[in-house]
Amino acid sequence: MALPAKGPDTAPCSTPPVHSENAVTSDAVTSVHPVDEKLHPSRLVPAALQHIAAMYAGVVTPPLIIGQACGLDIAARTRLIAASLIVAGVATILQTLGVKGFVGNRLPFVNAASSAGIAPILAIAETNAKGHQLPAIYGAVMVAGAFCLAVGPFFGRLLRFFPPLVTGVVITLIGVTLMPVPVSWAQGGDKTAADFGSVRHLALAGFTLAVILLIQRFCRGFVKQIALLSGLLIGTLAAIPFGMADFSALRSAPVAALPAPFAFGPPEFQPAAVLSLCIVMLVLMTESSAGMLALGEICERRTDARTITRGLRTDGIATLLGPVFGSFPTSAFAQNVGVVSLTRVRSRYVVAVAGGALLVLGAFPVLGAVVSLVPMPVLGGAGIVLFGSIAVSGIRTLSEAGLDDSSNIILVAVALGAGIIPLAAPTFYADFPAWAQTVLGSGISAGALVAVLLNLFFHHLGTRSGGAAPALKSS
Repeated sequence: MALPAKGPDTAPCSTPPVHSENAVTSDAVTSVHPVDEKLHPSRLVPAALQHIAAMYAGVVTPPLIIGQACGLDIAARTRLIAASLIVAGVATILQTLGVKGFVGNRLPFVNAASSAGIAPILAIAETNAKGHQLPAIYGAVMVAGAFCLAVGPFFGRLLRFFPPLVTGVVITLIGVTLMPVPVSWAQGGDKTAADFGSVRHLALAGFTLAVILLIQRFCRGFVKQIALLSGLLIGTLAAIPFGMADFSALRSAPVAALPAPFAFGPPEFQPAAVLSLCIVMLVLMTESSAGMLALGEICERRTDARTITRGLRTDGIATLLGPVFGSFPTSAFAQNVGVVSLTRVRSRYVVAVAGGALLVLGAFPVLGAVVSLVPMPVLGGAGIVLFGSIAVSGIRTLSEAGLDDSSNIILVAVALGAGIIPLAAPTFYADFPAWAQTVLGSGISAGALVAVLLNLFFHHLGTRSGGAAPALKSS
């Protein structure tokens, strides 16, 4: 998992950035570690809001995409968003505060539904009839959570099988295979609509993308960090005069309500779907481990095997119990690791407050309904940036993977090729058994399988331990 480049801009555009102070000030010398410092509200609240701004679009993306793919109406998508926010809030609070010795890495670490699971989940949805899509998805997610709990204590020993060479391929494929989603959104989202692909939809998507690019180019500090969120807001406001924003969700959404257990039906356990998401869970565990190692360096608090085990246990609990209320696989949010690195505000209580804010947002569905107001073309314009940046993170990881070695070049080439097949030829596996279609029909799952197997073939089988590819690193 790659981190954003260091060295933030500091000159403001229209709003001053959150002050980048060290957790231990020059005014008062304290023995409290920066991670454990309880900041004054004047510093704590703005820093927590910055974490919310950095992650909010990422938290609501999985329920929006999956809800749309499963044909849910606006009210049902609103419930999915609320559930994802609540589970993210609980997981983040549990991670930052934790129960010492059992769960929680007790670092400024944000947990939420990961975009890495979207493509395999969409493949599961495509192979199930309407009404069985979400139950099949949630059954697979629950097993993946149990898998994480079982494997977590031993995962440190498995990290050598997931070097940057493998994780880079997977992260790149996540961005590449998801790109058709924002492209469809930019055209209107509904392929059966008469105005799908119309000029006004494309113009609105292009306008949103232009706003994000302008903010990135001319703004600094906090304003630059929330460019994606600002683009969504400005794009939605621009859509209102043209009647392209749907306010029906606001009128029908309850002000306050908690998600009902198994509101979309009891879980169904399908072997192929379970295998697909267990593979994704391995990738998410790798990302979480890398995030914890990175935060340990940033916060100057060593991350040992026990810390990683407690952190992964939190991921597993959230992933196992999240589907009960309507959430999806939970993992680390890389952008929030970047926020800690950029601001140097390392207090875990800042992130705990951000987790509490997510709980509040999820407990009030009307707030989730506000997100549903965002028109599909606006989401499309922003999604191109969001999913494209995921692919860039993968490319950045691959740049550290020793691609001057011909074996590594072959590994990456074949794994990427296997991952792009479902995108280039959607019917390629049409004559395969259903279980094979679910696993291979997801570019991420197929690419991950090939990358892991080729990594074993080139760097482990019949070689000395010293010949293995570099192990997972924190940067």
